[in-house]
Amino acid sequence: MAELARLELPPNYRPHADEEFMSERQLAYFKAKLLKWKADILEESKATLAVLQSEPLREPDSTDRASSETDWGIELRTRDRQRKLIGKIDSALRRIDSGDYGYCEISGEPISLGRLEARPIATMTLEAQEKHEREERVSRDD
Repeated sequence: MAELARLELPPNYRPHADEEFMSERQLAYFKAKLLKWKADILEESKATLAVLQSEPLREPDSTDRASSETDWGIELRTRDRQRKLIGKIDSALRRIDSGDYGYCEISGEPISLGRLEARPIATMTLEAQEKHEREERVSRDD
């Protein structure tokens, strides 16, 4: 898969259904998309850390302090969700390298390009995901 790193894509390239599914070109596109997404998340995290380090909570008013603490709590929960997302992005990148990317982990069927475009970390077809969620809901209700 080292050739994926060298594959030049046109700036406006989007995978098409009339191409070979998960061709080198499509894999290179999704790899670049995932790497950019990961880099963006890491950059946001650095910015959050810099603000946390430079602006300690020193609000004189207890109401202002509580509001600031709530805001930072939300920000930190967001960063935690993004940390988990990075794990999913890394997993998708490993699937690209292994040749499993773009195929449902349940059925082995191709995941639609539209779904991968919207959610490049998808591991299941829409049908398999919906079935999984229905079964999860039923087991949770028991």
